[in-house]
Amino acid sequence: MVVAILRTMNDSAIDTLMDAASEAARRFALIQQLAAADMARVDALIRAELHSDVVLINQIGEHIIGSGGKRLRPLLVLLCARSAGHVDADRGIRLAAIVEFIHTATLLHDDVVDESSLRRGRKTANALWGNAASVLVGDFLYSRSFQMMVGLQQMTVMRLLADTTNAIAEGEVLQLLHMGDPDLSEARYFDVIRRKTAILFAAACQLGGLAAGLDESARDALHRYGMALGIAFQIADDVLDYVGDAGRIGKHLGDDLAEGKVTLPLIIAQSRGSSAQVEVIRSAITDGDRDALPAVISAIRETDALDESIERARDHARAAQQELALLPASAYRDALHALADYAVLRVS
Repeated sequence: MVVAILRTMNDSAIDTLMDAASEAARRFALIQQLAAADMARVDALIRAELHSDVVLINQIGEHIIGSGGKRLRPLLVLLCARSAGHVDADRGIRLAAIVEFIHTATLLHDDVVDESSLRRGRKTANALWGNAASVLVGDFLYSRSFQMMVGLQQMTVMRLLADTTNAIAEGEVLQLLHMGDPDLSEARYFDVIRRKTAILFAAACQLGGLAAGLDESARDALHRYGMALGIAFQIADDVLDYVGDAGRIGKHLGDDLAEGKVTLPLIIAQSRGSSAQVEVIRSAITDGDRDALPAVISAIRETDALDESIERARDHARAAQQELALLPASAYRDALHALADYAVLRVS
């Protein structure tokens, strides 16, 4: 399968993709260094709050928390707070940990719904402990995040995160409803990814603004930044499912297609392709046919659907960067600007 897929790409294209991935990793490492001290405190708090008298909760929680990952959402909380001149890090640290608990809960539930066996290059919790345990520990993480919110005694935070988690659940259900549906519209696709992915990015950024005591207009700008950034990231992730490397993206290539998940490259390719290309794509979506992946990749390349998808991601990244004008110049604002570039550089 991998050989067949690589045959759809020439050597130059593969080299370009690998170079872009390496440069993206280098830039992200620089951003991580800027927030390293704060992120170390976030990780320590996560592990302290993860503790339970129930051994299985500790085992599954540590498995997914300790599996690495970029920690993008807590990083956004910290960068937004610091870029606004926030000096009392305690509240920002706690908010960042809360956001990561919510995100981790969604991962546990997602892997059950998607029947995934691999995440971040490791076996998923449901593959190791079963679906029931994964769902219940996901519920524990959700409830623990709200216990931590109560400890902050700030209704604004609770309202924002309650609305956010509700929207995420709606996005998950919308996506489930459209699995295997080749007629999913572009408008509905963007509705799903705003709710399922981008809204937690937006909330993380707004929480950073709250921690820093920013006024409502500045917090709204950060919210818009996070929303645009989250959309750019999700489009890029959807592209990576067709051009990425399993070792780098931490999941099997073609997982979206195997799940019947309709993403932007497939939507664009169907709108531009020949009748034969459209039929290949529609059948693969309907049947969840991973074996059709080489033919689907050929179709989305020949219709320039990948390039168009990347350009859409780039548009959202630029829109995110424009929202940073209200923040004072600093290394942290530069890092937020660079994160938007990083979102797209992974697939450029």
